[in-house]
Amino acid sequence: MIKHDIKDINLAKKGKLRTEWAAQEMPVLKSIAKRFSKEKPLKGLRISACLHVTTETANLAETLKAGGAEVFLCASNPLSTQDDVTASLVRFSSISVFAIKGEDNRTYYRHINDALSLKPHITMDDGADLVSTIHKERKVLIKNLLGGTEETTTGVIRLRAMAEKGVLKYPIIAVNDAYTKYLFDNRYGTGQSTIDGIMRATNRLIAGSVVVVSGYGWCGKGIAMRAKGMGARVIITEIDPLRALEATMDGFELMPIKEASKMGDIFVTATGDIDVISKECFTLMKDGAILCNSGHFNVEIALDALKNVSRSRRIIRDFVEEYTLKNNKRLYLLGEGRLVNLAAAEGHPSAVMDMSFANQALCAEHIAKNYKKLENKVYGVPEEIDKGIARLKLHAMGIKIDTLTEEQRKYLKSWEMGT
Repeated sequence: MIKHDIKDINLAKKGKLRTEWAAQEMPVLKSIAKRFSKEKPLKGLRISACLHVTTETANLAETLKAGGAEVFLCASNPLSTQDDVTASLVRFSSISVFAIKGEDNRTYYRHINDALSLKPHITMDDGADLVSTIHKERKVLIKNLLGGTEETTTGVIRLRAMAEKGVLKYPIIAVNDAYTKYLFDNRYGTGQSTIDGIMRATNRLIAGSVVVVSGYGWCGKGIAMRAKGMGARVIITEIDPLRALEATMDGFELMPIKEASKMGDIFVTATGDIDVISKECFTLMKDGAILCNSGHFNVEIALDALKNVSRSRRIIRDFVEEYTLKNNKRLYLLGEGRLVNLAAAEGHPSAVMDMSFANQALCAEHIAKNYKKLENKVYGVPEEIDKGIARLKLHAMGIKIDTLTEEQRKYLKSWEMGT
């Protein structure tokens, strides 16, 4: 048996079936896997991936292996792992996996180091934990590294900060910044799966509720859109004047978080920053308010402050922790303040992850072919990859679009023709 640390290998059959179900909605990745199996563009390369271990990720891992890579996989969030999927990857795909749903912090970081024991040529991150660990604790691995990819907004922010300070030691492609990633994954994927996580955890009615969304980036836009579509009254809190203006013109109410704290029934954070919902907010909230997070790390809700203002707490439902405050109000925290769409549900739908993970696979191929030209900085996804994925997705959906005539191309490139 290959190296692994998972919950139960006997869950493999269930995981295999669920992975096949997801694959039905991932035609772009399937077409890449078919080409990879013939061309082997990743032959001889070792890839360490720190991603949410879901059925969709399983299809990515299998695509990378089809391309000739050896893959070690660990979880990018302790609550996002699907244990049947880990078992399926180990038993049926012979891919090393180090992930257990609900693992503690010590195990989580041990698993990151287990994934890095492969001595990778390429890293794949969702939150930059592999990159951070390499730069802080495993610098000896840098000499082998050709490049890496980053899946999420928060990770890209961290990596750009490293690049600006001159401490990033190998090139990274910001997969999150591809149009075929953030316009769809962040907006439609996060929007739907966040509402799904809230509903599965609470079984509360969205219609008629006041939903407060903190952050109006692409994830926040998706969450607000879906909540509004289900009949909620949506309030946005923002710090960026441009996004606040956009949210206003999209028809949402805007107000400071402390003001919104008095009104919300359900609070969702999606900012990537710390203490978005702070101690002062908790004491202002209604009895029975629900708190959850859709940002990458569990820092957006001030959890220590919540504990400090509470006199007791208990698990009242799966993924629902009741905090009784010293003023006797009850607040309900979902999924330990971690990503609610993965902690309490199954993450993004496969059709959306098809494009995100197509970007991951093709960017790994790009690194393999072009690493000698890359500098130690954060790159965007090459336009030909981004548009190529969009074309493949449209083709898979049976949608045809127009193309420019030669005269139209000439007009767009010239200035002589005038108006």
